[in-house]
Amino acid sequence: MSTAPFVYVSYIATTPEQLHSALTDPEETRLYWGHHRNVSDWAVGSPWRHEDYKHHDVVDVVGTVLENTPPRRLVLSWAFPADADDPAKHSRVAFDVEPYFDLVRLTVTHDGLEPDSPMLNGAMQGWPMVLSALKTLLETGQTFAITARRWEHPPE
Repeated sequence: MSTAPFVYVSYIATTPEQLHSALTDPEETRLYWGHHRNVSDWAVGSPWRHEDYKHHDVVDVVGTVLENTPPRRLVLSWAFPADADDPAKHSRVAFDVEPYFDLVRLTVTHDGLEPDSPMLNGAMQGWPMVLSALKTLLETGQTFAITARRWEHPPE
């Protein structure tokens, strides 16, 4: 059983093409994802990875490109690396990009999330920060301090 989808809508002063590039260009993704970047050739059926940009073997999320219709839609399967071979553990993220007057409306829908799971908690906490950082980057060319620098976790 999964929870209701997590949906986040943002209005961004940019173009659909610039937004799609920011979603798929690894060097742009690292500017708003913090010390991670999203890497793929973005062809339907291809794998993608959410990896540390300095340590490429450190991967937090993996999946497959399910749809890619630039610049309007990008859909990815989404899983922890340990769950990569278990489709039942995969969720799905859709990025829908629509012109809205002189803005672009970005709707991110993350569905297939298990109740009380680490993935659901990560979506609820992570998407608002990541998408706010994306909006700020596209509108101002600046990054958030929290995503612009490499934060190291304190020792436990």
